[in-house]
Amino acid sequence: MQAANVVDGRAIAAQIQQELAARVARLKSRGVVPGLAFVRVGEDPASKVYVGRKEKACAELGIVSETHVLPEKTSEKELLALIGQFNSAAHLHGILVQAPLPKHIRESVVFATVLPTKDVDGFHPVNVGKLMLGDATGFKPCTPAGVVELLVRSGVKTDGAEVVILGRGNIVGKPMAAMLCQKGKAANATVTICHSATRDIKAHCLRADILVAAIGVAHFVKADMVKPGAVIMDVGVNRVPDATSKTGTKLVGDVDFANVQPIAGKITPNPGGVGPMTIAMLLQNTVRAAEMAA
Repeated sequence: MQAANVVDGRAIAAQIQQELAARVARLKSRGVVPGLAFVRVGEDPASKVYVGRKEKACAELGIVSETHVLPEKTSEKELLALIGQFNSAAHLHGILVQAPLPKHIRESVVFATVLPTKDVDGFHPVNVGKLMLGDATGFKPCTPAGVVELLVRSGVKTDGAEVVILGRGNIVGKPMAAMLCQKGKAANATVTICHSATRDIKAHCLRADILVAAIGVAHFVKADMVKPGAVIMDVGVNRVPDATSKTGTKLVGDVDFANVQPIAGKITPNPGGVGPMTIAMLLQNTVRAAEMAA
């Protein structure tokens, strides 16, 4: 049984998927079946797992998905041509190119080639720009959007809160900051971004009412870095040795959960916290894309 302060991302994601099921049913009653294309280049083990989970979630919700697996040596030109075909395909409402891509393919070019209206990952420059401007018509990146949903549905007030984000990446850190500092609902926070050049990260963390860990270092956030009662959102995905596992490794977050949980006001487990929400937000973006197209 989970402690009362542990935020169950799986349960909240399931609630969102139930809400989406009604929207999918309405679309289907109008003859519209949401469609999502996955593209995976190469055989990265983690990418295989992530795409598999997304495929399963689509099937459960009634979204038709198709996965295209390309060889590692696929050229950037060939990948862009395939995306062009998907852009023109009326039955596809969303396109997701799974990162990371091979080094010879520029992710920025790939993301910019997907139509903004089919960019359910929220990485196209148009959608990034809309996020920065507070324009709600764009698609938001799934992981930070999932964190915001966790905060809202857990009753966490962001208005006036001191938020510290560990990590300045384009996938989580920067868009997370943009979302939480906007004027509006589930925002209005005072946001600090910490990164590798930040002096005295511990001092910043101790000031946080809400701490978002997306720095990519296993168990980086220790108990002595957390203000009692703070809300902790652990976005990290790190593989560490584990002699008890069949694979010899296990996945852990950026937060030392066992020692931080007793002093946190609320905290996400890892796994089972932010991860399921990322998929839920992908489904939500895809359903919304289908609604817009209809």
